[in-house]
Amino acid sequence: MTQTAETLFKSLQQMPSQEREKFFSLIARRAFSNGDNLSHAELFGHLQDSEFTADEAAEYLGVSIATFRRYCKQGKVAVSSIVGTSYLYPLATLRELKRALHIVK
Repeated sequence: MTQTAETLFKSLQQMPSQEREKFFSLIARRAFSNGDNLSHAELFGHLQDSEFTADEAAEYLGVSIATFRRYCKQGKVAVSSIVGTSYLYPLATLRELKRALHIVK
């Protein structure tokens, strides 16, 4: 199936604003570059204010969910918000903890 510029434009207009932002970020980063030597901000800038679930946070840190929960109990990670029954953790805090963990190792 081929898509015309007009149908693509209409699809983009109907897309939620966050998804539209991700789409244009992908185009800016990937479509016109060879993908080499990208900065951290270019690769992960769209995640700057992101919040992760416990499972995502554990994966990001490279630890088991049990270890991540232990970090939470020890006060190493604070909850930034709660959505329903899910606790969300800010990327900035996780990034700091990840740096600290790598320094200790």
